[in-house]
Amino acid sequence: MRIRTAAAATSGSLALLALLAPAAQADAHKGDAAFTSVVFSRTTVNVGVSAVQKLTVTATAKDNSGIKLMAGLKLVSSDNRIQYAKSSTCTRPTSTTMKCTWSYDLDPDSTDYPDLRNSSAGTWHLDVEAAAYDGDFYTLDSSATMKIKRYARLATTQATPEPVAKGGKLTVTGALTRADWNTNAYTGFAAQKVALQFKKSGASAYSTVKTVTTDSAGKLRTTTTANASGTWRWQFAGTSTTASATASGDKAALK
Repeated sequence: MRIRTAAAATSGSLALLALLAPAAQADAHKGDAAFTSVVFSRTTVNVGVSAVQKLTVTATAKDNSGIKLMAGLKLVSSDNRIQYAKSSTCTRPTSTTMKCTWSYDLDPDSTDYPDLRNSSAGTWHLDVEAAAYDGDFYTLDSSATMKIKRYARLATTQATPEPVAKGGKLTVTGALTRADWNTNAYTGFAAQKVALQFKKSGASAYSTVKTVTTDSAGKLRTTTTANASGTWRWQFAGTSTTASATASGDKAALK
């Protein structure tokens, strides 16, 4: 996408991309203009239901005639929403390069602008153009990407009875929830595989005993055999749109 604006927008709003710009295409360029680096302060940002998460992006571009400006400064979501930079600063390290840093606020519950929606979770890309004095340009349309995911939580693990006889049965329960950006509340995450892990007393690491699938309300329940004293916990690996999570453990001693 060619950007013809002469200055960068600094609004902190989220807007529907479909109303403002075409869908992302491959990067485009003319002449020797190029981006030499694009660095995200966080390659994955996990957003809950209330706290604003901060993100900065720093990009350096060059051209033999010098870079006149960088315009656009947009993060574009997986559902074609736009997040404009909250602020930007640019410097000229050399006569042929420009380096800009942009800051973004990722807000699940904005009172001033449209906020994040569940469909926004996933891969986002940076959309910005470097325009040179001689008319050359380079447009980042899809190659610079990062992840914005829905925050996940696992309730504290409960293992009963405790103490338990060696070889006896333990019932282990828990619950997996994740941020619902549509309602700004945590809701049960159904049909997800969660690892039940055990760390023997005196050991330094957990090992996975079995994998359990959450029910329709995100709850976990299973039975297992107690062969040693130790700590039990749940661990969720996450998905492409939801963050990973690890529960606090529960110690279970043998009688």
